[in-house]
Amino acid sequence: MPSVKIPKKNTDVDMTPFVDVAFLILTFFIMATKFKPAEPVEIKTPNSVSTKALPENDAILITLDSSGRIFFSMLAEKDPIQKYQVIKNISDSRKLGLTETEMKNFVQMHAVGVSFSSLKQLLSIPIDDQKSVRQPGIPIDTLGGELFYWIRDANSAFAGKKVNYMVKGDNNAKYPSFKMVLDAFKKNDIHKFNLITMLEDAPDGTPLAETRKKAKTK
Repeated sequence: MPSVKIPKKNTDVDMTPFVDVAFLILTFFIMATKFKPAEPVEIKTPNSVSTKALPENDAILITLDSSGRIFFSMLAEKDPIQKYQVIKNISDSRKLGLTETEMKNFVQMHAVGVSFSSLKQLLSIPIDDQKSVRQPGIPIDTLGGELFYWIRDANSAFAGKKVNYMVKGDNNAKYPSFKMVLDAFKKNDIHKFNLITMLEDAPDGTPLAETRKKAKTK
């Protein structure tokens, strides 16, 4: 009987489509990743155990460093027009004469820590160059100082929304400075806020520790 010849097939696999897909996925994650904005000052927060994640929107953050400097931030990435409304109102009410470019710089910056009289000078500096500027902090006193007006106008911009109020204080911050921040909140009729701390693992044997163990095994 004549032998049957089995046709030979090429076993090489063209990897080009797989490489293209890998680069597309990598590009997607690079474009979609949200990087943490640079903070104007390094803060060493106290440790604690918490079950709540920090909000990323509709929040007002007051930062207090070890020397007592006060910084104001708004978390409004989903609706940046709210930050624009705040700086526009500050400019008009304090007669600062901020330009459109300067107000847009405020929308892009993470935190402000200067007096109203120095705000125009700070916002005239390009965003990339502001990192090298040492902000002296927002003037504050037992009546809330200028921080009162920042919080008041931010509340107006967030009207109709549930706002999260947060304080991030350095572990070595002095109590008088912290109390004046509370005074600015109280003067705006705000009596509840979240204190940002460095998260620790829950102690073994506690309900929270057991819940976290179960979540990791799922």
